Amino acid sequence: MKKFFNEFKAFALRGNVMDMAVGVIVGGAFSGLVTALTDNFINPVLNFFTGGAVYTLSDVAGFGSALISALVNFIIMAFILFCMLKAINKAASFGHHEDEPAAPTTKVCPFCKSEIPLDATRCGHCTSQLLAEEKAEA
Repeated sequence: MKKFFNEFKAFALRGNVMDMAVGVIVGGAFSGLVTALTDNFINPVLNFFTGGAVYTLSDVAGFGSALISALVNFIIMAFILFCMLKAINKAASFGHHEDEPAAPTTKVCPFCKSEIPLDATRCGHCTSQLLAEEKAEA
């Protein structure tokens, strides 16, 4: 059962699944913004020019507040998603330690500056004999 939950966790927290979920949620919020823009701004402008309706100042103010409300709703939704994804990414990386760099296996020859194996006593490029103190400091 533990293996099943680990596999599900790996699937759910995989990058493309999270990206798709964010896309769907932001798409829904953006759809609300577009609907408010259309219903509260574009349709009244079209009705005004086609003579379909006459609007008072209070009607126009109501259209603006509905559009601003949809915009604020979209911004709040995006901010909440940002915070949630930040927390999920932090939780997913919890317990994962970055690998320490491997110990060096080569050193630089003091004479020709070529890279040679760490335990070499003679340089393979310039054939210089390496002294014991050079081996100790490397």
